[in-house]
Amino acid sequence: MKFSFKSILSAGAIAATALVGTAANAADTIKVGVLHSLSGTMAISETTLKDTVLMLIDEQNKKGGLLGKKLEAVVVDPASNWPLFAEKQRELIEKEGVDVTFGCWTSVSRKSVLPVVEELNGMLFYPVQYEGEESSRNVFYTGAAPNQQAIPAVDYMLSEDGGAAKRIVLLGTDYVYPRTTNKILRSYLNSKGIADADIMENYTPFGHSDWQNIVADVKKFASAGKKTAVISTINGDANVPFYKELGNQGIAASDIPVVAFSVGEEELAGLDTKPLVGHLAAWNYFMSAESPENEEFIKTWKAFIKDDKRVTNDPMEATYIGFKMWTQAVLQAGTTDVDAVRQAMYGQKVKNLTGGVAVMNTNHHLSKPVLIGEIQEDGQFETVWSTDGVVKGDAWSDFIPESAKLTADWTYPYVCGNCEKPKYAGVAGM
Repeated sequence: MKFSFKSILSAGAIAATALVGTAANAADTIKVGVLHSLSGTMAISETTLKDTVLMLIDEQNKKGGLLGKKLEAVVVDPASNWPLFAEKQRELIEKEGVDVTFGCWTSVSRKSVLPVVEELNGMLFYPVQYEGEESSRNVFYTGAAPNQQAIPAVDYMLSEDGGAAKRIVLLGTDYVYPRTTNKILRSYLNSKGIADADIMENYTPFGHSDWQNIVADVKKFASAGKKTAVISTINGDANVPFYKELGNQGIAASDIPVVAFSVGEEELAGLDTKPLVGHLAAWNYFMSAESPENEEFIKTWKAFIKDDKRVTNDPMEATYIGFKMWTQAVLQAGTTDVDAVRQAMYGQKVKNLTGGVAVMNTNHHLSKPVLIGEIQEDGQFETVWSTDGVVKGDAWSDFIPESAKLTADWTYPYVCGNCEKPKYAGVAGM
């Protein structure tokens, strides 16, 4: 077969044109990574967050997109496999070229992703309550820090309104979030006069299903004659058999109240909630919140998901706030460049769904309200206590001595995530 010089040039021109066309097409969209487990033990919680991001992208595209471009979701399934989260995050940034990622639920998945987003200078919005003790320049934490959930919940349980508990059971899934949170809570309880002898602590694996003996142990611990409460950091689908066992053994909220940090409307949707009425959850949002913003959010969600029975929950609101702040920061920066968007994120304000305003602070944590709700028969929560205003998220706990002296401030040129005083970054070339 013979090739003329002219035909080779023509082929090259066609190839070049194709490459330019491909680049142009790629540049026509802004890619948004969605990194949530759609299978495995955490799918019960995370699938809804994937759907939430898709809804928010759909809404934004109906408004004309962002910077004149359409948003494109790139969805991956790390399948409740913690090392796989890191692999999928790398794939999203290096192969798919996403400009931002919304994802993770458990802290172990976030810890897996963290080195990747820092190495590749990605941007992750993490929408779930967590143990604190972290502030990365590449992560924005839109869920609650311990001082925005765990500490206020314990205060409530120790108060007269919360039952004046004198003994505390700390039940958690065996990974970093429950263990670190309970380390903070044990120190806090000690400071409130609760001795270690009056604190029971127990951890179970992800997906744990046999709760009979553990719940029996809780009942035995509570039989000492002191008012007892349970603080639950149980995560994922293990909550379903746990709450069923509470009902089986007749543990009423009036006897041993349980306050959960990872159980919301979504987790209750598959349960008979009648035996659980009066048990509690501490969050920053409940579906029952009365505000025009929440009414519109619920309406939009049910229309998008095409299921009038689907509920909303706190991590969905945290995803909503993070997404809105990111789009505002992109518009302010005029680019999706991570470094520019990061600087534009500080001070961003978004109306939350409870009637207030969420603010992004320079430690990459939000200011947000704290709510405690009681489980109702219909699987919703009735708010029984709330802060008067918003609480600023604290990256480093005052109740861990080595953390109490640390600060986080990512405002250029003072850049610091975990030091005693912000470090001056200096000026390039000087």
